[in-house]
Amino acid sequence: MSNTDPAPPEVDCTATGFAGVLHPREVPLGGPRAIRVRRTLPQRERSLIGAWCFADHYGPHDVRGGTGMDVPPHPHTGLQTVSWLFSGEVEHRDSAGVHAMVRPGELNLMTAGAGICHSEVSTPATTTLHGAQLWVALPDSARDTDRDFAHYAPRPRSSGGVTSRVFLGELDGDRSPVHTFTPLLGAQLDLDPGTEVALDIDEAFEHGVLVDHGDVVACGAALAVADLAYQGTGHSRLHLANRGDSPARVLVLGGTPFGEELVMWWNFVGRSHADIAAYREQWEQHDARFGAVAGYEGRVGRLPAPPLPNATLRPRPNPKV
Repeated sequence: MSNTDPAPPEVDCTATGFAGVLHPREVPLGGPRAIRVRRTLPQRERSLIGAWCFADHYGPHDVRGGTGMDVPPHPHTGLQTVSWLFSGEVEHRDSAGVHAMVRPGELNLMTAGAGICHSEVSTPATTTLHGAQLWVALPDSARDTDRDFAHYAPRPRSSGGVTSRVFLGELDGDRSPVHTFTPLLGAQLDLDPGTEVALDIDEAFEHGVLVDHGDVVACGAALAVADLAYQGTGHSRLHLANRGDSPARVLVLGGTPFGEELVMWWNFVGRSHADIAAYREQWEQHDARFGAVAGYEGRVGRLPAPPLPNATLRPRPNPKV
């Protein structure tokens, strides 16, 4: 997921007081011939929002020509993956034996814990693929927990020109039953044209607003597609506006500041270079830590890990705001 250049410059990243807008960068998902996604987390200016440590936004992609998602079995440690679609359908298989479909408006949350592998493939019936892939870092006390999977279809709630779907945590009295290991918020908000809203939020949370489409102003900043606006703790309201004459849609992500330093490289979340090196070696050796995916019939059997860089992987400090 991160820079896998085998010979990068060795940089000791320092935390900043950034509080503003993160702009996305385009990267391939699952290989150089895969679909392109827009990545907003992590970045040097901000590595985390609460425990949210990774955010990809993709589409809408017309995949009728066979250019859909095909991510072969690949490993994860120390995190939960949050799959959220706006259109299309993705088949999920993992080494815990789960076979599930990701559909629009339905949460699929996979807990990697000590180790898991999974595949993601858009289905033949999908014509347009459009959604977000998000990761949540697990605290040290839970990073070696067992593999797990949860599915939840939140009921839409509409009021004052806003339709909300709360898939993690709580917002405006609507609460998801899905368990998280740190306090979190994850919600889709659809705003009618001309709608302005001030959401009551937890002052202990920091928040991010990721734009899917529309003429959106959030936290006082005008945003483009896949931009992510950041608001720190100490606020009781989150201000959103759709200034356009067509509907807008955003994802709101929040959580209490994550107090632990993380080392993130490729698909692994650890606490040290030694952690990452061990995970990589175990994946390459088909170690039981990750298990195996049954039923995947894609282009390659599993993704090989890239080589480690010739530098020591270091934690990214959390900015103080």
